[in-house]
Amino acid sequence: MIGYTRKVDLGFGEAVKAVKKALSEKGFGVLCEIDVRKTLKEKINIDFDDYVILGACNPEYAHRVLSENKEFGLLLPCNVIVYKEGGDVYVSAVTPETLAEQFGNDRIKEVAEKVEGLLREVVDSV
Repeated sequence: MIGYTRKVDLGFGEAVKAVKKALSEKGFGVLCEIDVRKTLKEKINIDFDDYVILGACNPEYAHRVLSENKEFGLLLPCNVIVYKEGGDVYVSAVTPETLAEQFGNDRIKEVAEKVEGLLREVVDSV
């Protein structure tokens, strides 16, 4: 499982705002925001459901894993997505523990476990 997902009882725009707020409260900044619906429409003229990718980063934890292995940057930032499907709105966050297993480094696994816990709290709070 590479993501932790929940259906939420909010409209799409409200959910995006709630996720950003929850990320901030857990020490994450949003480094990038990709509006997939808008991008697909502009680039290839395809209509797509509401879908936003938020690239979230907690600088303290990012520094710790990058100090252990600079290749971990391939997995940063931690993506959190908000999307609409069939009239329902979902929030999903990457599960860093699953990704960290590839590195075979206990210190990276410890950080990934902590970050995953925080991201799950973000998803559960929306």
